[in-house]
Amino acid sequence: MDNSWLDRSKGMCYSQTHAPLQKMFARGVPFNPITNTMTTSPPPRGRPRDPERMKRVLEAAAQQFCTLGFERTSMGAVALAAGVSKVTIYSYFPSKELLFEAAVGSYTDQVFANLPPEILDPQQPALALSRIGEQFLQLIHSDAAIGIFRALLGSAGQQNSACQLFYRRGPHTLTLQVAHYLQQAQQAGTLTLNDPIIAADQFLSLLMGCSHLQSLFGVATPSQEQQQQILQQGVSFFLNACSNRSETSQNRR
Repeated sequence: MDNSWLDRSKGMCYSQTHAPLQKMFARGVPFNPITNTMTTSPPPRGRPRDPERMKRVLEAAAQQFCTLGFERTSMGAVALAAGVSKVTIYSYFPSKELLFEAAVGSYTDQVFANLPPEILDPQQPALALSRIGEQFLQLIHSDAAIGIFRALLGSAGQQNSACQLFYRRGPHTLTLQVAHYLQQAQQAGTLTLNDPIIAADQFLSLLMGCSHLQSLFGVATPSQEQQQQILQQGVSFFLNACSNRSETSQNRR
């Protein structure tokens, strides 16, 4: 398989945001498609975090960031909303930036965390991409995701650092997770791709379209039927472009 996509830059956007991760791929750094991009950080020290308490903290943080935006959200307000002390918050997240990244990641990671491993069979890209797309559509039209989008867009000029954090832990991470699956499908011979990262970006973009803008601007939210139609047409369009032609012709015989 041609792995040149791991080293290659694709224009300014891709060379700036993906190239460092591509080099880590090439060095064999482990990739975790569910919880993060590259598993280079050592495990946290000290007592294990209480999962239920952590869930309350992240939910409270997401609500505060949606309502108040990044700048106006305080660690104290998150602690109060979550029913924990500020000491607990800071023991989990030493800075507001880390808390924001974790809050965004708690939603982004659900796309793959909600999928059983057998669904992500590289021999069955139509099924896998349909389920990934289904989870993705639920995410981008959720109240939490729309709220954070609106809060950041409303003051992007003043919150550039927050926007970068959101992009890195949200869209960027999710694109790499999808690219990881697409690379596996290419290795299995079911998809033909020039660059898995660009292909992942294109697949997710097919599912966003005008319907996401309508949700973002409060014009309309697509119904479940409309989301299914977007999903089916998006997956079909993508597979028509990227399916392995020889594999497809053999399956039709």
